[in-house]
Amino acid sequence: MPKLYEYLGLIILFYSNEHEPIHVHGKYQGMESKAEIIFIDGVFKEIRITDVKGKKPLDSKNLKNFKIFVETFRDEIVIKWIDFFVYNKPIQTEVITKKI
Repeated sequence: MPKLYEYLGLIILFYSNEHEPIHVHGKYQGMESKAEIIFIDGVFKEIRITDVKGKKPLDSKNLKNFKIFVETFRDEIVIKWIDFFVYNKPIQTEVITKKI
């Protein structure tokens, strides 16, 4: 379970047995939501925030922070996905301390 980022108490991560579309999970104090990064024909289209089965979704404040984070770091998240799932490279956690 590679942890990609820590941001305002949110933990942004992949699970090690993930599937497409490219997505990350945002966790905060037992709550969890998922952000899918949607590409069509190689062109970015949207970020879809969804609930995670069996988990309480992020509250509105953390959901907003999660979405803004994923929008801002989208390209880096895609690179980390490819590095981890395609090239089997380890991922180093980044701590982001400034509010986006």
